[in-house]
Amino acid sequence: MTETKKDRPWLFRTYAGHSTAKASNALYRGNLAKGQTGLSVAFDLPTQTGYDSDHELARGEVGKVGVPVDHLGDMRLLFDHIPLEQMNTSMTINAPAPWLLSLYIAVAEEQGADISKLQGTVQNDLIKEYLSRGTYICPPKPSLRMITDVAAYTREHLPKWNPMNVCSYHLQEAGATPEQELSYALATATAVLDDLKGKVAPEDFPEMVGRISFFVNAGIRFVTEMCKMRAFVDLWDEICQERYGVEDPKFRRFRYGVQVNSLGLTEQQPENNVYRILIETLAVTLSKKARARAVQLPAWNEALGLPRPWDQQWSLRMQQILAYETDLLEYGDLFDGNPAVTKKVEELKENARAELAQIDALGGAVAAIDYMKSRLVESHSDRITGIEGGETTVVGVNRWTEAEPSPLTAGEEAIMVADKDAEADQIARLNAWRAERDGERVKTALAALRKAAETGENIMPPSIEAARAGATTGEWADVMRAVFGQYRGPTGVSPNPSNRTEGLDEIRTAVAELGTKLGRKPKLLVGKPGLDGHSNGAEQIAARARDCGMDITYEGIRLTPSEIVEAAKAEDVHVVGLSILSGSHIPLVEALMRLMKEHDLMHIPVVVGGIIPEDDAARLRAMGVAKIYTPKDFELNRIMFDIVGLIDPSPVAAE
Repeated sequence: MTETKKDRPWLFRTYAGHSTAKASNALYRGNLAKGQTGLSVAFDLPTQTGYDSDHELARGEVGKVGVPVDHLGDMRLLFDHIPLEQMNTSMTINAPAPWLLSLYIAVAEEQGADISKLQGTVQNDLIKEYLSRGTYICPPKPSLRMITDVAAYTREHLPKWNPMNVCSYHLQEAGATPEQELSYALATATAVLDDLKGKVAPEDFPEMVGRISFFVNAGIRFVTEMCKMRAFVDLWDEICQERYGVEDPKFRRFRYGVQVNSLGLTEQQPENNVYRILIETLAVTLSKKARARAVQLPAWNEALGLPRPWDQQWSLRMQQILAYETDLLEYGDLFDGNPAVTKKVEELKENARAELAQIDALGGAVAAIDYMKSRLVESHSDRITGIEGGETTVVGVNRWTEAEPSPLTAGEEAIMVADKDAEADQIARLNAWRAERDGERVKTALAALRKAAETGENIMPPSIEAARAGATTGEWADVMRAVFGQYRGPTGVSPNPSNRTEGLDEIRTAVAELGTKLGRKPKLLVGKPGLDGHSNGAEQIAARARDCGMDITYEGIRLTPSEIVEAAKAEDVHVVGLSILSGSHIPLVEALMRLMKEHDLMHIPVVVGGIIPEDDAARLRAMGVAKIYTPKDFELNRIMFDIVGLIDPSPVAAE
């Protein structure tokens, strides 16, 4: 009997990085020693949005959701004793992708690596940033140009590097249906390839099509998600053949990595998240035809705070058990010819093609950003309404909520806390770096970078020289802002109420009665201070308040506390609501409350939503915050009644 050859397992990754480059380097080396086979670098929000660690907007954000990288010295420290020539590194970086790749190349050169052997990926997907994640810098057209500059440069110099990773992960986090995730991701890929056509020779183009990779989300409806992945494979093959004439099937292969869904991780009964993560992993590993090339799993406690190394190890072991203890990799595709799977895949493809046709009719993904954003906000509203009304079951959240206390969350060290001194340490080292570098060389390099940006030359060569010279992340991004301008993406929240009124009668009556008392509609300002671009919650609060009959002020992401306070005063609002999901709620609320006091606005209640531990909640209340909401507070109508009660303490709210 012939023994069946087992498939090679996918790359095992953990999305990681925090506090400082030194701390993150220790984490990476520890994870590699435990059997992780690739690196997935999480950068902090200032790095992702092109600010140095000492910028006003970076306050409280340094090292929180990832590692700060201000310059070549940080990148050097991040990969100390990790041979980059032998590594496969995924960098979750978008707007400053040319810059972080330049720093990576400069460090590899210092290590003596053969640059042509470097393997890895920069995410480099700006369109989903405008739609869901918010870490953009420049407007869409120059951003698209920088994406394809990276692609053209890697074709020539880094033949094993994936220059762009179409990321639909955050689309699902923002509420995308499977059909929307399929169509918006594929529309993004075609926008990039259409632009790239003019930058590479026709004979090299098919190979560049083959270098586009994808990064997707896998939710809890794992049969649908598995069918979605099979639909992705078929649709991408179709687009590559029909739109681009790619004949070699190798270059039409749908290559993707995945992080399974974090949106569905619950703060309530968090141990249940272990099962959710495993089930979601099956969606992207069971089908050989549509199996992920790399998998990274969240930790069970990510809805509570920063995972510890042990929590990340637990997720890594889940992958290793699936790949090495089970017989999954010994078989061909388990679903070929299955009529139920075939039917679902065809249905998904048909709906995705219709949505792609709509995007094409609007002029492609860049032109359709506003349309896609508004559709995502609507889809997410539908999702939340389903959970609120009980049509969608979430175990431990809206059913079977009675539970034993979780011993996993007991004790002071159950959740890792970012180093409170990391920000000061990072800024001190940044100032030392600026003082010790060759200022004239930096000035010359930045002038060459600006010239390339203005003339349309490829942005990569002058970026690499700026990296070698010692320029900083903020300086690189400031050149891009100066040449291309800054951008404020659409919020997707129309000022006009939607027709989604089911279940709102009681709260609409309460709002109307309050408006009669006030002599005008109650007004809510929704603010996103700092650099946190996860705007889904803020959008849903603004949309629900609007649909309840309130006036809303919501300008989107990335505001300073002073801008929010000035808007509260100018707009004469009744309540200020802040959404902060990056963990920087203490310094940002501290700054805002100080300004509210200075402007004599302490009569306006402030409410805060975020991933906020109880100790931090107590500190926020001591500062004067009226209400605090965490992921467990999913009933938006209840929040609306709370807001009504804050404006008018007399008993208009429902009991």
